[in-house]
Amino acid sequence: MEIKLAKTAGFCMGVRRAVDTVLDVSQHETGKRIYTYGPLIHNPQTIELLKKRGITAIKSIDEISDRNNALLVIRAHGIAPDERRKIKESGVKIIDATCPKVSYVQAIIKKHTALDYTVIIAGDREHPEVDGLWGYTEGRGIIVSTVEDAEKLPAMEKVCIVAQTTQDSDHYRRIVQKIQKKSPQAVVFNTICSSTERRQEEIIALASEMDALFVVGGKNSANTRRLADLAEKQNTPTFHIETAEEIKNLDLTPYQSIGVSAGASTPNWIIDQIMDNLTERQGRSHQKMGLLLKIWLWMVKTDFYSALGAGCLALTGMLLQKIPVRFSSIAVAAFFVYAMHVLNRLISTRESGLIGSFREKSYLRHKKYFRLAAVASLAIALVLSLANSKLSFLLLFIISLAGGLYNMKILPGNRRFQRLRDIPGSKNFFTAVAWGIATAILPAVSENQTFSAGMAVAFVLTFSLVFIRSAMSDIMDIQSDKLLGRETIPVIIGKEKTQVLLKIILMILLIILLISPTAGWTGPLSLFLVLCVLYIWICFRLCDRRSGLSGATIEGLLETSYIIAGFAVWGWFVIR
Repeated sequence: MEIKLAKTAGFCMGVRRAVDTVLDVSQHETGKRIYTYGPLIHNPQTIELLKKRGITAIKSIDEISDRNNALLVIRAHGIAPDERRKIKESGVKIIDATCPKVSYVQAIIKKHTALDYTVIIAGDREHPEVDGLWGYTEGRGIIVSTVEDAEKLPAMEKVCIVAQTTQDSDHYRRIVQKIQKKSPQAVVFNTICSSTERRQEEIIALASEMDALFVVGGKNSANTRRLADLAEKQNTPTFHIETAEEIKNLDLTPYQSIGVSAGASTPNWIIDQIMDNLTERQGRSHQKMGLLLKIWLWMVKTDFYSALGAGCLALTGMLLQKIPVRFSSIAVAAFFVYAMHVLNRLISTRESGLIGSFREKSYLRHKKYFRLAAVASLAIALVLSLANSKLSFLLLFIISLAGGLYNMKILPGNRRFQRLRDIPGSKNFFTAVAWGIATAILPAVSENQTFSAGMAVAFVLTFSLVFIRSAMSDIMDIQSDKLLGRETIPVIIGKEKTQVLLKIILMILLIILLISPTAGWTGPLSLFLVLCVLYIWICFRLCDRRSGLSGATIEGLLETSYIIAGFAVWGWFVIR
């Protein structure tokens, strides 16, 4: 079964801007009560998460009791001038998150109303955007929802026609044609958002290519319903769903190909859940390839793949340092990494609320077994390290203790930074350091080796690969991290700057690997490890939501950078 994700699926610019605005306000205005004038977006799951962040949707300012301590966010739909005036007079401070494209339509209406034009708004009468737009007509505008409504209009001399920004392009064109027959001099503005037009064009194209379509988004979202209607008009089986739970009982066996699109107010984490669910079903529909895919995804979801990667990096680290290869050192790295990852997953799964990653189902279902496996793995790692050397055991014990302290409240009270994990961007750094110690330093300590250039190269290799993989995952999770209040590096400095930072780290790693053999720091193996750098460079382009891959597949591809190090070692053994 082929699965294809629409490139336009998910938040549009206006919705993303509104969500970012309200989350930024909640982060910086900690002493204020934050409200949104109506639901911020038409997505029940996101609204529930915002409630947990203390952000409340209201219908009227009368619902605000302490107005001097309140902030009211105007959502992307915008509001009418009279409503804005009433809010200002109440003393409540306004944070305007109106979509710029809606503001543009408002400006057109305001200008032409002042010039005595009759403004006709093509849109849904009950939609909040249309209600706000009509307010700019000073009560003299006309709302037209259907072609039949347009036919009933009389001939008028000065007419201005605009559209709701999420209106169906073809529907708007037919309404305009009807009005122009009676009022040929009408001034027409194409105010449909370009993002909406692209989304509608893509859903029509997908409907012609795919056997069935899933349109993801709130049932109360007008633009999502419109996408589903457009797909159905192409005579393609269409399913309008809000969550992955709705797929469970659907029989997908008749469909060889499935397209997935989503409304402008559908967050990425919900789309990810849909894609992960469909990918899992895809694996069941194929037998041989499905089995291999299923095993690989199972390893990714259960963190065995990370443990395997740690083993590969430990082997690589020993060879770079030219120390004897010990299976026990490989096992220590693998068991330690597995234990730390599982324990952190269990904690983050408990705190994530409605947002569940592709791993959450397994971890919630088998929580006790995962906890036992993690504790047993950590114990095995400690025992093996003690067998290697006392210093190795002491170092592993210290970083294990640090891993436990990372999630514990160290400072009392209501301080912002009570735990190490509260430090912005700390997860990426501490995770990479822990991996570097386990795969590069512990094997050397087990052999009573002191610091060497080879140890530094091995540490930098592991640190760079793990830091980049971790930060790339955070780039893809930036929406959910913002909603949960996690201050990851992409949340703090933005997606683009994070990508630049990662590319700089990757270039530094490349330079070190290339000059290491010549400088005598390591042997020729460093040159083979350039494969890891080239692979990650490919991942910069592949591992993006626009690729249409599921979250588990993308995570697996990123973690394969560790496995590539193992292939590089194998290639070096073959050629040398």
